[in-house]
Amino acid sequence: MAKLIALYKTPADRNAFDAHYFDKHVPLAKSIPGLRRYEVSVGPVASAKGESPYALAAILSFDSFESLQQAMGTPEAAATTADLQNFAQAGVELLVFDSKDV
Repeated sequence: MAKLIALYKTPADRNAFDAHYFDKHVPLAKSIPGLRRYEVSVGPVASAKGESPYALAAILSFDSFESLQQAMGTPEAAATTADLQNFAQAGVELLVFDSKDV
């Protein structure tokens, strides 16, 4: 499976962030063709050393890296990416990779 991980930095107004994220952004992201699974963190996002600058981690799963790349070229993915400016002013890191079970 291929993964897209979004690490959202801690916003100034967490309630406004959560409201937009769950009411608007998640439905947009769930419309992306080829998306197989959408997970989000619950509670604090910590590092191995303790606190981190992140408020939320999201993991989106696709069948393959090729299907992830194809999905990112769709209008649904473009709308989801454009929506980041509406609530993720503190910043977001997007990581993509292919994975395998070991």
